[in-house]
Order: sequence, then C-alpha cells, then structure tokens
Amino acid sequence: MKKQPIRNIFKPGAITPESVAESIAKHQSKTGIGAHDIFLGQVRADSVDGKQVIALDFTAYEDMANQKCHEIKEEAIEKFGLSCLHIYHSLGRVNTGELCIFVFVSAPHRKAVFEGLQWVVNSIKADVPIFGKEVLEDDSYQWKVNK
Repeated sequence: MKKQPIRNIFKPGAITPESVAESIAKHQSKTGIGAHDIFLGQVRADSVDGKQVIALDFTAYEDMANQKCHEIKEEAIEKFGLSCLHIYHSLGRVNTGELCIFVFVSAPHRKAVFEGLQWVVNSIKADVPIFGKEVLEDDSYQWKVNK
C-alpha cells in the first residue's frame, strides 16, 4: 500500500456538523466500502470546584501531534484492514456542546470499523500531545486531565 503524506489534523475552533456531513458524503463514490464508524467528541459542561466549564481551549505540539496521528493512522489501516481513516481535532476555544474531535473510519466490513475506531480513539487520547484548558464560568481555567 502506498504511504500517505502527513496531514494536518487541526481545525481552528469547533468542528461543524456540516463538515462531518460533507466528509461522509464524499465517501459515497467509494463503492468498495461497506461500513463506516464515527467518533465525535463534544465539550461537556463539567463542574469543577463548584464552577461550570464553559469551554475548552486546545493547544498542541502540532508537528509532533500530526506525526503521531499519521503513525496511528498507518498502523490502524494495516492492523484492521481499513479503507479510509480521517482524524480532525480542534485548536483554540471550543464552547460546551460543540464538537472538538472527529474520527471517521471506513472498511469493507463492520467488524473492522468497530474495532479500528476504538483502537484509534484510545491511541489518540493516550499518545498524541494535545492539551485542553478548561475555561470556567468565572474566566478562570485549569488544565484538563484525560479520563
């Protein structure tokens, strides 16, 4: 299989529902695909020390994060037999209720997409240097800890 170039996964601000729909629509012409699976991460309105989270402000070591996502993508395609894999993550402020990560996998059969998607999302959370600052209702903030 031909090696793919390293792509920039980052989008400024929230990921829009329209961009998710557009990505799905682009795959209708790929008739060897029989299954898709999607992970959408949304910013939660958590409570921290009695204050509500109103947004996350994302930063990253962008070059390193893009390289690591590329490695995850290459490994997942090989390991699970995926046809396509797309990763998009927000940078900057994303308000509660808005989307901050979109992972889209495709394969000839459903088992591959179910297993592959879970592995990819867990790998991103564990290994990619992306950081979120929780912005609280009083404009204070703290670094978010991934769970």
